[in-house]
Amino acid sequence: MYGVVLWSDQDEQKAVIWCEDHGDLAFYGGCASSVFDGPVLDAGDLVHFQVLEGDTMRLARNPELISEQHAPAIAERLKAALEPTSRKPSPSMLPTSQALKVTVSNVVPFPILRTA
Repeated sequence: MYGVVLWSDQDEQKAVIWCEDHGDLAFYGGCASSVFDGPVLDAGDLVHFQVLEGDTMRLARNPELISEQHAPAIAERLKAALEPTSRKPSPSMLPTSQALKVTVSNVVPFPILRTA
């Protein structure tokens, strides 16, 4: 799976990764052979990794750095999207189909698409 690093700690060899399927975040907890042994893994970096579904969280294994600073402001943009604002989008800023109804929500649904 591919993902973008939202947070990392070089000393602790840990990272939190936003996954391409927009499911749960993946946690990387380091191991003997680590991406941290090579280039620094930093917020905004694009990585490829294996996903293991743990009991309480997704785990990222064998991460490989694909592109440094692929999305450098992703963590800040996600934080900003969660902060309450006094401004609601004006109807003129929305596509025509959404201009009649403006709803602000902290939850963005990502339906699971299944193929036959």
